[in-house]
Amino acid sequence: MGSKSNPQRKAGEARVIALPADFRLTELADVKAGLLQALEAPSVEIDGAGVERVDTAALQLLLAFRRAASAQGLPASWRGVSETMRDAAGVLGLTQALELPATMPA
Repeated sequence: MGSKSNPQRKAGEARVIALPADFRLTELADVKAGLLQALEAPSVEIDGAGVERVDTAALQLLLAFRRAASAQGLPASWRGVSETMRDAAGVLGLTQALELPATMPA
């Protein structure tokens, strides 16, 4: 992810990045392109609710995006997180680094 700062980010609606159901290495190029464009948005919401398969490379991409967004002061939040993503992030110790929202009790 780039580390350019954009102090003149235009006000407007949050950019929503919907992650694919199969969020693994083969899908990263498209997601990365969307995340790079999102760095120019006023804010970003990542929707991972539909993720059914995820790998380490995909989580690393999200971590790099979170760090780049934070460095630029870009507000980035989660719209949804699937149990698959939550479990994978937990196994890798990335839940806190990815700032995943707490699970809601049933």
